Amino acid sequence: MPFDRLATARRNRSASLSHPHSADLDGQPAPGRRWRFWATAYALLILLTGTNLPTPLYRGYAARFGFSPLVITLIFAAYVAALIPSLLIAGPAADALGYRRVLLPAVVVAALGSLLFALATSTAWLFTARVLQGAALGAASGPLTAALTELEPTRNHRKAALVSTVTSVAGLGLGPVLAGALAQYAPAPHVLPFAAEIVLLVPAAAAVFALPTRRSATRWHPRRPEIPPAMRAVFATSGAACHLAFAVIGLFLALVPTYVATLSGSRNLLLGGAAVATMLLSSALAQLIGYARPARTLELTGLPLLATGLATLALAGALSSLPLLLAATVIAGTGQGLAFLGGLTSVSRATPADRRADVLSSFYVIIYLGVGLPVIGVGLLATATGLLTAVQYFACGVAVLCLLLLLVLIVARHRASASAPTPSDV
Repeated sequence: MPFDRLATARRNRSASLSHPHSADLDGQPAPGRRWRFWATAYALLILLTGTNLPTPLYRGYAARFGFSPLVITLIFAAYVAALIPSLLIAGPAADALGYRRVLLPAVVVAALGSLLFALATSTAWLFTARVLQGAALGAASGPLTAALTELEPTRNHRKAALVSTVTSVAGLGLGPVLAGALAQYAPAPHVLPFAAEIVLLVPAAAAVFALPTRRSATRWHPRRPEIPPAMRAVFATSGAACHLAFAVIGLFLALVPTYVATLSGSRNLLLGGAAVATMLLSSALAQLIGYARPARTLELTGLPLLATGLATLALAGALSSLPLLLAATVIAGTGQGLAFLGGLTSVSRATPADRRADVLSSFYVIIYLGVGLPVIGVGLLATATGLLTAVQYFACGVAVLCLLLLLVLIVARHRASASAPTPSDV
């Protein structure tokens, strides 16, 4: 019997070394697996927090360096322009080289981005800092989400998706609130938020360093993204839903703080950050409530709520109503959370294990295009029509797209039900 156990252990060790994942990731739950899971979630939270610290500070930068709202959207665009190539390169690299080798440099680059923001003396510094932040988050998003899926102690992909989505929106919300509070009530408003982020990145780096090592059977080389044929339909519909959901997040992050200031007449930096945080808190709560629901049901519920919230946002601007703006924030956040959780759950379940970081990175490309491109359009439109009118046009346009996608999903579900075999056919 001892000999049998020794032989079994050797076979298991050999299998773990030949598999592209380590035993800690794909074998039986190992000691420390649970804390590694939550430490990885912390790393994702802090990286996202850092990239959203500038949100309530842009008005101050504009006054300090003398630039227009269009420049704010261009700074945001520079971030997305760096983020997307980073996503496409880092996803396949992480699958081949291991998560740790990709994530550690990403944390260092994120710290450099925060440092440049803290030291900024001109608009060029802001562009450079945002490029570094985009590259860091692009390199980290797919691998960290994939690591959460693999490290979840009970192999529960639905729970891993929930933690990923809640952590993501929590980071998006925590950044504006943290920066707004420190900038409003503490000294050095354009330095202290980024100094705090650098300190918070130290435990994130330790969490990444503690990830299990992995070996790959293939060498990494740059290649264009490719989605496995069996999951392309799911990827397309879920990607479209999350693209629209994050177009709304992009609007709130880049322009809604200024929108709130215009409607309220208040210059309090925390107020604008709180509006963004309220939207994202609603998203997180909706995800927790909808956790046990089927993924497609979440999307079918989230899209009409998202459209309703956007229509209410446009109406709030037309009537200059802060109560309506608050209602729009909660409704849009709820819809965003349900659509995001449903989309990510669908894609995570359909993704082959050996392509997880690659496919999820491609999925985040669609998400971050939703964050970046529409906001640039709103910024361009705002130069001609004014901010309130531009936001109203954007909100109504995305609301219509949400309803069109909802119709596509309903038709697809109906066709799937009609083609499913009945008991008499079996």
